[in-house]
Amino acid sequence: MKVLVINCGSSSLKYQLLDMTNKSVLAQGLIERIGLSGSKLTHKRGDLQKVILGELSSHTQAVALVLETLTNPKYGAVNNLQEISAIGHRVVHGGEKYAASVLIDDAVIQAIDKCSELAPLHTPKNIAGIKACKKIMTGVPQVAVFDTAFHQTMPPKAFLYGLPYELYEKYKIRKYGFHGTSHKYVSILAA
Repeated sequence: MKVLVINCGSSSLKYQLLDMTNKSVLAQGLIERIGLSGSKLTHKRGDLQKVILGELSSHTQAVALVLETLTNPKYGAVNNLQEISAIGHRVVHGGEKYAASVLIDDAVIQAIDKCSELAPLHTPKNIAGIKACKKIMTGVPQVAVFDTAFHQTMPPKAFLYGLPYELYEKYKIRKYGFHGTSHKYVSILAA
């Protein structure tokens, strides 16, 4: 089983294509400066490195370039997109709704969109990546992995600020915790 993992940042996109049968990295890369001049994709497959320069105005274009690169006969890692069984997306904010990873459907996309005001630089880019994959790779299951999920076990006394409670109720002002995927990995490794 091959899984594509995508992390859409505010002006970047990181990816890895993993072979889950032996937990190896088949290819990985980074697109920088999306929406800015001088966009650049650095793609690695084993010892091979390919750099592609161009102008990418959106994360939708960036996802299309990644998928095209992964299937390139010279430096790609798969013959066709049908070899990819699933896609995982790092999503920066799941609000209070998501305490675990979830299979993405239209309702999940809407719920993620509602979190846009909590992470306005990243959440719209996360959604763009999800929608681009959904359009290009129709029917391939996609999973959202939320950076805030790891921290959802904090009790109210730990996540509430010393502000009027109405601000939490109206604007959802609270501690959410970030980089939860890293915290989870480190805590499992340390344990």
